[in-house]
Amino acid sequence: MDMDQAAVFLAGSILTTLGFIVIFIGVVIINNLLSKYWKPIKWMRIMDHPMYVTREDLAEHKEEPKIS
Repeated sequence: MDMDQAAVFLAGSILTTLGFIVIFIGVVIINNLLSKYWKPIKWMRIMDHPMYVTREDLAEHKEEPKIS
């Protein structure tokens, strides 16, 4: 690899990285501009599920196991 090829490779790598950064910043800006028009997806929140079960919780949900 001579000096010309190395310089072209370095310049290409730098320009490609800068292009990805510009695209990423553009996506973030568009997302921030449009974020007030949609609601976030509530898929699974950790606070909706209890970490432990008390005896009172078990007494409230007393069901017989279903055998199929």
